[in-house]
Amino acid sequence: MLVCDAMSTVVLTIGPDHTLRQAAALMSARRVGAAVVHDPDADGIGILTERDILNSVGLGQSPDTEHAHAHTTTDVVFAAPSWTLEEAAGAMAHGGFRHLIVLDRGEPAGIVSVRDIIRCWAPARQPAARMAG
Repeated sequence: MLVCDAMSTVVLTIGPDHTLRQAAALMSARRVGAAVVHDPDADGIGILTERDILNSVGLGQSPDTEHAHAHTTTDVVFAAPSWTLEEAAGAMAHGGFRHLIVLDRGEPAGIVSVRDIIRCWAPARQPAARMAG
């Protein structure tokens, strides 16, 4: 199975000046665990994850005054839609992260997460068998 089969095509893009609270609200509303951070004044794109926000709050920083650019990972490993899920999982395991931005022709086409890969690899959920009484 390929990354394009598992990735979410819901790509939340925010700017570097979004506060962490704004980023968290947008991520929550779209039910995603990561946002692409696009800074028109810088080369490339970065990623802000729920873990980045959690770490900031855990350090006592205010989500109302901390901005995305201060917590964005800019040394990003990107996946291609044609990667296998094994390649994506290997990149995640090697890099110690849970999300990969998927680039297609240089543009974000989706995000694949560990959860997306597990959904593809795990057997479909079966309804619990009811015990006869």
